[in-house]
Amino acid sequence: MSHAIEVSELCKRFTSRRRAPGLKAAIRQLFSNEQSDHRAVDGVSFRIERGERVAFVGPNGAGKSTTIKILTGILHPTSGQARVLGLVPWRDRQQLAYHIGSVFGQRSQLWYHLPAADTFELLGRIYDRDRSEHRRRLSELSALFELGDELTKPVRELSLGQRMRCEIVASLLHDPQIVFLDEPTIGLDVTAKAAIRDVLREQSRRDGKTLLFTSHDTGDMESVCDRVIIIHQGRVLIDQSLSELRRSHLRRKLLTLQTAEAEVVVDLPGTRVVSREPHRVRLEVDLDRVPVEQVVQHVMGRARLRDLTVNDPPMEDVIRALYGRAEKRREAAGAPPLEPRATP
Repeated sequence: MSHAIEVSELCKRFTSRRRAPGLKAAIRQLFSNEQSDHRAVDGVSFRIERGERVAFVGPNGAGKSTTIKILTGILHPTSGQARVLGLVPWRDRQQLAYHIGSVFGQRSQLWYHLPAADTFELLGRIYDRDRSEHRRRLSELSALFELGDELTKPVRELSLGQRMRCEIVASLLHDPQIVFLDEPTIGLDVTAKAAIRDVLREQSRRDGKTLLFTSHDTGDMESVCDRVIIIHQGRVLIDQSLSELRRSHLRRKLLTLQTAEAEVVVDLPGTRVVSREPHRVRLEVDLDRVPVEQVVQHVMGRARLRDLTVNDPPMEDVIRALYGRAEKRREAAGAPPLEPRATP
């Protein structure tokens, strides 16, 4: 069986004319052919198996959306190869469309002035769906996403959370094998995000759907995905399972200790007090300097322990640390520093 997605040395270069401020510069540019190249994707390679749920993570401008647009056939690459379900996306776009779904968080596929139900009806016809099967699928998805009156309201009257649930229903309506999700939870509240994450994870587990998921919200990644591909400056920086990423790249733990005594002093090397309140202290432990067991024994020698929890730091900290290392390597190689960018 072929891979769901195969990408090899994929590159996308955008060419634009250089622009400088000022009237004189604008006049000179009228008679100049000077151009600049920007590599949005620069030699990206990876494979995704059928049924995998993969987070595609990176700062703004890293090349995530450009890669997804190539994989859905919207853009042609400058060089390199890609296959989705054995098809070349930009060459077999129409055939591929029957087998993939896509959600672009800032681009809608719903008719703005019409009810979502009208768009769903149109999509059923576009994808040549059997009428009874289309109604069954729509009923199932509407129940999963708790769509009621939202189906009959004009899209312009829906809240952002309601609209995004309808967008995802539209992408799943033809029962695609692969779903590309580009920032599907952007701007949503906690409840709406949780509902979308739960349904996407369940759809993948139950039906074996492959998910490629970009997001700046690390909660999306941790709730839905099993594997992470981190892209930086158009190149793959890390490609690992979520658990392996934690083990390999962040050797820290967060300990929350509740004691019978109101105060306990922890001065063990390799530990840092994150927060403190009566009967409770939160510590960050550097595992390369001190094991968790030694920290617990240290506290028990000074106080009576009532409760203890051990957690990994947020995945956001892991990714921020990886970006920091990438920047240091870049600077060490003599490359100019990058402009500050938002991290996931």
